[in-house]
Amino acid sequence: MEMENNMESQKRQVISTDDLIADRTGSQGCCGWFLVILSGLFVLLTFPVSIFMCVKIVQEYERAVIFRLGRITDRKAKGPGIFFVLPCTDSFIKVDLRTISFDIPPQEILTKDSVTVSVDGVVYFRVNDPISSVANVSNADYSTRLLAQTTLRNVLGTKNLAEVLSDREGISHSMQSTLDVATDVWGIKVERVEIKDVKLPHQLQRAMAAEAEASREARAKVPAQTGQRARKRARSFALDADVEAFVFPHAACADLKTCQDACECALARKISTRASCSAEPSFCQSCSS
Repeated sequence: MEMENNMESQKRQVISTDDLIADRTGSQGCCGWFLVILSGLFVLLTFPVSIFMCVKIVQEYERAVIFRLGRITDRKAKGPGIFFVLPCTDSFIKVDLRTISFDIPPQEILTKDSVTVSVDGVVYFRVNDPISSVANVSNADYSTRLLAQTTLRNVLGTKNLAEVLSDREGISHSMQSTLDVATDVWGIKVERVEIKDVKLPHQLQRAMAAEAEASREARAKVPAQTGQRARKRARSFALDADVEAFVFPHAACADLKTCQDACECALARKISTRASCSAEPSFCQSCSS
């Protein structure tokens, strides 16, 4: 899929460049060629000095788009290194090919579920076609910045709050593809888009915090209720058994509180049994010992 997108991008660049400089050859006219020849003669006549006016250098990360009498001279930008221009008829513009990053200012966006959030981000892009970036747009950097702001609003306007908070990677990929298609005719390649921060209104933050606290409390009540049920079962078991017969063999008395309750219940039962036996010794002789 990515290879197909790259092939389509290259085709669009070739078509736009061909349309831009299709008539460059032989389109100077008689007057234009006369000026070019005159400029060449001037360079020859002032050769030792004019060499400093003709020789230009661009860095490894730069390219030069040359205009001759206002027209682009070649399909490919010059550089890096040394190139030559005619001092009177040629002019050139340097284009930086390095990756440029900029911050998207915080945007107040209304989500799909009618929640206002403030979102900002960062965009990384570079010039992919120097000729298109010079001839097709007046300021490629500024235009890309404005387009990134509107694209952020358009993409997040179709998402609800839960998707904005959880699906940042999907939003970034959607913005990158949209920006890449829109800026392709300008010779710009959008390499990466990242969502930096999502700021919620204070009232919504308090409401979400209260909801999270309530859910935590509800989860914390489950073990307490389980323990209470275990203690109730332990009390009912202890009413029918002595301490030695109940506390140690049964797993229901694993915690200290349950064992204490069982001991109290069994002890109370034993005391009551001893009292009844002392009142009527003929019924129970085992308790007298």
